[in-house]
Amino acid sequence: MRNSDEPKWAEGLSKPPAWRSDGTETVFDSPWMTLTRHPATAPTGHAADYAVVRFKNVGTGVLPVHDDGTVTLVGQQRFALANYSWEMPEGGAPLGEDPFDGIRRELAEEAGLKAEHWLPALTVEMSNSTTDEIGMTWIAWGLALAPVAPDPTEIIAVVRVPFLDLLDEIGRGTVRDSLTVATAYKAYHMAVNGELPPALAQAMLGRV
Repeated sequence: MRNSDEPKWAEGLSKPPAWRSDGTETVFDSPWMTLTRHPATAPTGHAADYAVVRFKNVGTGVLPVHDDGTVTLVGQQRFALANYSWEMPEGGAPLGEDPFDGIRRELAEEAGLKAEHWLPALTVEMSNSTTDEIGMTWIAWGLALAPVAPDPTEIIAVVRVPFLDLLDEIGRGTVRDSLTVATAYKAYHMAVNGELPPALAQAMLGRV
């Protein structure tokens, strides 16, 4: 039986040895992440000095799709790149929490929405050369209003835009959040290939 964690083209291909950690030093620790440093051995056998950011949350996101084919996005200031970012509702689920519970909470807190229907969209490795962060996203529809409760550090703008307009803005480079970009393209794939309800897919793929 084929290993479902590998692509079809990897069947029968040999792999080099895995990286080996020859020790661990904690350089920094916070409630959200730990930075570890490792004397390591590369797959080639060469010695290396490696550092890894280890996250204490699973990154979660949801693309909320309304019956008319519009999607809800949120805008907020981001610290690391000092920019304003338009994104789908996102958040972090602690490692001991079901990520699905976490993203349902984020949908209400950031966008003031709850959803009747959910489909998993993606599980992605966010930046697997230097972090162990995993991202999980969903497509949600059958939306209704829910109480809004943003984090005390957030000032969030909420907008509804046609799904194809979101794709246009991703193409223009004005929407750059990686989970939003990847999930929007997956949603397009799902709509085109019959993985979403026909009426919803038709509304997403038509211009309002």
